[in-house]
Amino acid sequence: MSIIFKGIDHIQFAAPKGGEEEARKFFGEILGLKEIPKPENLQGRGGCWFQYGPQEIHVGVQNDFVPATKAHPGLLVTDLEALRSNLMEKGIRIKEDTPINGRNRFFVSDPFGNRIEFLEYD
Repeated sequence: MSIIFKGIDHIQFAAPKGGEEEARKFFGEILGLKEIPKPENLQGRGGCWFQYGPQEIHVGVQNDFVPATKAHPGLLVTDLEALRSNLMEKGIRIKEDTPINGRNRFFVSDPFGNRIEFLEYD
């Protein structure tokens, strides 16, 4: 096979219809990600997009929304402890889990109940 997987372009979170402002507050204000414009041909679908390093986070609305409470992205960061403190100061509940050698990590839920892991290598 000559296909080469190069990386991840984006991840998508689902949100209930009308959840864009909550998404903007969480991903934009609390996490500090830059909102980027959706392509014009997709704007009528609702949702919003954010820049995360060279990747993007897409938040799409879903009529029959159910949060992803097990499946989740693992978002690599620098200064995990500063992120933890910042999130706690903003009232975000931190969830600990079983340690993994070589990685420090914790989990949060977005405003819609989707699970997110933040991690930093030792």
